[in-house]
Amino acid sequence: MTSAPLAARLTRVAGPLFFPVTAYGPDGALDLDAFRAHIRGGIDAGAAAIFACCGTGEFHALTPEEFGDCVRAAVEETAGEVPVVAGAGYGTAIAVRYAEIAEAAGADGLLAMPPYLVVADQDGLLRHYAALAAATGLEIIVYQRDNALFTPETVVELAKVDGIIGLKDGHGDLDLMQRILSAVRTREPDRDFLYFNGLPTAELTGLAYRGIGISLYSSAVFAFAPEIALAFHRALTSGDDTTVNRLIDGFYRPLVELRAQGRGYAVSLVKAGVRLRGHDVGEVRTPLSEPRPAHIKELTEIIERGYALLGDTEPGANA
Repeated sequence: MTSAPLAARLTRVAGPLFFPVTAYGPDGALDLDAFRAHIRGGIDAGAAAIFACCGTGEFHALTPEEFGDCVRAAVEETAGEVPVVAGAGYGTAIAVRYAEIAEAAGADGLLAMPPYLVVADQDGLLRHYAALAAATGLEIIVYQRDNALFTPETVVELAKVDGIIGLKDGHGDLDLMQRILSAVRTREPDRDFLYFNGLPTAELTGLAYRGIGISLYSSAVFAFAPEIALAFHRALTSGDDTTVNRLIDGFYRPLVELRAQGRGYAVSLVKAGVRLRGHDVGEVRTPLSEPRPAHIKELTEIIERGYALLGDTEPGANA
């Protein structure tokens, strides 16, 4: 666990937020050595933070024991170089249990994913996340998506809760996000609340989110093509929109169109990309399925085109 507060370390970052896949061996069991190598590669490539055992890391497929082992491995591998944020989810009691495991493993914070299955009202959602914050010393980023969608008024109340430092948006309603930013800015003017673009392949909407003041984003691409992800991050943060649009047109849009061709591809396609990079991280666990061979071939071609857009840069083997 790093000493500085998570919010301070994420306010201004010099690289992408890394969401590693979880590695499994041929027998389907955790492969912590491969997981550590994947983490180390991301750090060496310039990751600003590690978000372990979250959506891309198949949080849904891990037992509590496996979750604890993975978070601990990520913390040990980073050795304080960058913060480690762990996933937490399901109902309130189970989310609290995962928070306890993450805290014991040395994590710096939590990404609080939506409650399992139920569709709660705004008061129920607020009480859920407030209870989670009260039960842990870890700083919390709340993940808005699916059955956890918030009104601006609810986010204002979330921003008042000690320990909740930000909102990650995986819903994609820019009108709603603009109203959320405005409400928090107006009613909690002294609150430095963080906002993240958390859509799958967030780079595709990076310009739009930057336009309303959201510059932090999760990068699944960084897991398998870090040079492309870094080039995009530099261009987006420096205002080099020519490079941003070139990478969107030639790499990110085709990748998103491929992702849309299979259910669960937001995870399984990323894991296939990591394997294409030379890291044997295994296949996804059920109920997810592996991408079809034709889609793996198309992914290979998209990655090759992406690197060609960077000029002389070639895929390395460090992430």
